[in-house]
Amino acid sequence: MILDTLENAARYEVLSPRFAQAFAYLRGVDGTQELGRVDIAGDDVFAIVQTYTTKPQEKALFEAHRKYIDVQFIHSGRETILWAPLATMKEETRAYTPEKEAALWKLVPDVTPLHLSAGHFAILYPEDAHAPCVEWDTPSEVFKVVVKVAVD
Repeated sequence: MILDTLENAARYEVLSPRFAQAFAYLRGVDGTQELGRVDIAGDDVFAIVQTYTTKPQEKALFEAHRKYIDVQFIHSGRETILWAPLATMKEETRAYTPEKEAALWKLVPDVTPLHLSAGHFAILYPEDAHAPCVEWDTPSEVFKVVVKVAVD
């Protein structure tokens, strides 16, 4: 898991050409993008543009993916993403399916809260269970882009 700001994204572009494509797209996000999927490099790199109101922690579920790395970027608003190692997940609420590209689990007691506000991103690998969209003190309206980067 990586937590940083978009101004430092060049440090991570060397990890994969797909990260370079993801951050090039994110640098152009201005909050006027249409909601939904945006193809960057077909199924190898694509973005999901979304808006929502953050939710209380007790309504959160952990998720983890197999085929994609998430680059979760906050354009406006703020949220908490709860993080824990995938190996610590105990009670599955939805098994992994290729169609959903995620499995879900109930919250575990030992989590690390990641606080993201405008300009912050988190890179979450398949071994990083995460519960996004959680309130950071109070509910917040969020404009977020999640770039899905195919695992090599």
